[in-house]
Amino acid sequence: MSRERRLTQVFIELADTLVAEFDLVDFLGRLAEATVELLDVDAAGLMLTDDHGVLHVMASSDDQAELLELFELQHDQGPCPECFRTGTPVLNVDLDRWPEFASAAAAGGYQSAHALPLRLRGQVIGVMNLFRSCPAPLGAEDAALGQALADMATIGLLHEREVRGHQLLAEQLQHALSSRVVIEQAKGMLAERAGLTPPDAFTAMRTYARRTGCGLTAVATGVLNGTLRTSSLMTS
Repeated sequence: MSRERRLTQVFIELADTLVAEFDLVDFLGRLAEATVELLDVDAAGLMLTDDHGVLHVMASSDDQAELLELFELQHDQGPCPECFRTGTPVLNVDLDRWPEFASAAAAGGYQSAHALPLRLRGQVIGVMNLFRSCPAPLGAEDAALGQALADMATIGLLHEREVRGHQLLAEQLQHALSSRVVIEQAKGMLAERAGLTPPDAFTAMRTYARRTGCGLTAVATGVLNGTLRTSSLMTS
């Protein structure tokens, strides 16, 4: 399948998540995965800010990227914090600008990192992170497409607020953060029960959610309370 056809398919898939019951964590997770698939990057992640202006990691394409995103937040250095403060893309910047972040990135297998803003009516509500295992610059086409995908996330948030009667972003974010806790707990429980790695356990839950049309949070809740059998999740 050509990149153009796959891009069209991805936008349709993402738009479809806005029609059914909206699950922010699942929506952003799909977006992170689509970003890695469509762009010349090895990992991607998305962060959102709360009503106090504090960023939170909401979705990552893999665990290593999530660790690096958390490092950025804890040390307040790297492309992501700078992108959030300025509201402008941070692309093809020498990571030596942030020595500690550069070391952490190298330890995780990444030699370059980039950040794109999620803007909502002039207000920056989050950041998309892009990580690459090679030092080559991110091309202009990939940068433009990445921003388009980041804008898609913003559209999703706008839609959700409209559907829920202009629900406050803070409430939406808190629900998503709570969902992430449930998903992480279920991922660990399923991994132990089925003898899987945590990433494989997450993939199994996500695949089941997509196959059945359930929200990822609902699937995770079923794993935790025992109403969803492990054998059901292992069925391809």
